[in-house]
Amino acid sequence: MQQANALNRLDRLPISRFHKVTLLAVAFAYFFEFADINSFATTAPKLIKLWGLSVDQVAYVTSLSFVGMFIGAIAAGSLADRWGRKRALLWTTLFFGISSFAAVFSWDLVSLGVFRVLTSAGLSAMTVVGVVYVNEMYPSATRGKYQAYAIAIGICGTPVTNLIASLVVPLNDWSWRLVYLWGSLGILLVFFAGRLKESPRWLESRGEHAAADAVLREIEASVAAEKGPLPEPAPPVTETPSTKAPLRLLLQKKYLMPTLLLSVLWMTQTIGFFGYSSWAPTLLAKEGFSVEKSVFYVALTTVGAPLGCYLASLVTDRFERKWCLVAFGTVIAACGLLYGLTFNPVLIIVFGFLVNLFERGYTALAYAYSPELFDTRSRSLGTSVSYGLGRLSNAAGPLIVASLYTGHGYQSVFYFIAGTWLVGAVALAAFGTRTRSARVAAAERKGVGVPV
Repeated sequence: MQQANALNRLDRLPISRFHKVTLLAVAFAYFFEFADINSFATTAPKLIKLWGLSVDQVAYVTSLSFVGMFIGAIAAGSLADRWGRKRALLWTTLFFGISSFAAVFSWDLVSLGVFRVLTSAGLSAMTVVGVVYVNEMYPSATRGKYQAYAIAIGICGTPVTNLIASLVVPLNDWSWRLVYLWGSLGILLVFFAGRLKESPRWLESRGEHAAADAVLREIEASVAAEKGPLPEPAPPVTETPSTKAPLRLLLQKKYLMPTLLLSVLWMTQTIGFFGYSSWAPTLLAKEGFSVEKSVFYVALTTVGAPLGCYLASLVTDRFERKWCLVAFGTVIAACGLLYGLTFNPVLIIVFGFLVNLFERGYTALAYAYSPELFDTRSRSLGTSVSYGLGRLSNAAGPLIVASLYTGHGYQSVFYFIAGTWLVGAVALAAFGTRTRSARVAAAERKGVGVPV
C-alpha cells in the first residue's frame, strides 16, 4: 500500500485522552526511574557505617553503575529498533524493576554493586526508549512541552524517594533495603500495556505501512470520537523504508556532528548532575552533618526538580531549545558552585533547590532536543549512542570526585562540577543546531501556530 503518512497524520491531531494516557504511562516509568536512580546515594551514608565502606568504595560502585547505564543505553537503541518502541519501553522498565527488587537482598558491597549495575542498565535503556517514544507519538509543535510534562510528573520520584529514605533509612540496620523495594515498583507499568500504541512512525520506517495505517486509524478514531472531525493531514514526504540502522551510519557527515554534540551535552549533564546528586548526601555527612540531616537537606532541595520541569514546559516550544539549554546550564554552574561554598543549612537548601530546579529543566529540554537532531531511521541509534556515551563518561566522574575530595577538600568538588556545566553550555552555544524552524513549519502545516 502507499505510505501511511504517519508524521503528518499525528501532527494534525489535537491533544486528547489518547495523548494523556500515553503521557501518564511514560511519566509513571519516569517516576520510578527517578525514584531508583539515586537509591544508592541515599543509602550510602548508612552503608558506610554498617559495612565500614570508604569514600573510594562508594565511588567504585557509583562508577560501575554508569558503565551499566552505558550498556543499557546502547542496547536500548537496538531493542527499540528491533522490538518496537512500545515493547522495548515495557521490557526495559520490567528489567530495572526486577533488578532493583533483587538489590533488597544484597548481602555485601559486591552483591549490591552487581544489582546496581543491572538496575542502572535498565534505567538508562528505559530512558532512551521513552524519549524516542514521546518524540514520535506527539505533534511536532508540542512534543517538547509534553516531554517536559512527563518528566515533571516523573521527577517527583526523586523528592518522594529522598523523603522516604530520610524516614526509613535511620530506623534500624536493615531498613535501608526498603528504598530498593520502593524503586522496584516500576514493574507496575505492565498495567498500562493495553492502553499504549506502537509508534506508527517506527512501523512506517520499516516499510510496514499497513500496520502503521491500522494503528493510526485506531488513534484517529479515538481522537475524533472525543474532539470531532479531524482536519486533512499534509501530503506525505517520501521516505525510504529502512531496516536496523548500523552503527557506522553515525559516521556519515549528516549524523556525525549531531552525535558528537549530543555526546558532549550528555557527558557534561551526567558528570555535572550526578557529581552533585550522587555525592551530596555522602559529602555533607563527611563534613560533619548527621546522616539524618544530610539526607533530609538533599530531600528538601529535590523539591525544586518538578518545578524545573514545569519551567521547561513553559519555554521549550516557545523559544529556541538550544539557547534555553545554554541559559539553564550557565545558571546551574553558578548555583552549584555557590552550594559548595557555603556550610549554612539554609543556603545549602536554597542553592541546592535552584540546582535541582534548573538541572531538571535542562534535562527536560535535552530530552526534547536530542531526538530532533536525527531522522526516524537514525533517531533511536543516535539518541542511544550519545546518551550512552554520556553515561559512560561518569564511570570516571565519581573517581575524580573522590580524588578531588581526598586531595583538595569539599569545595574543589563543586569547582569541578561548575566547570563541567560551563563546558556543555559553551559547546551548545558554539555548535548547537537550531530546531525551532522545523517545529514552526510543522505547526503551520497543522494550522495551530507556535507560541511566540
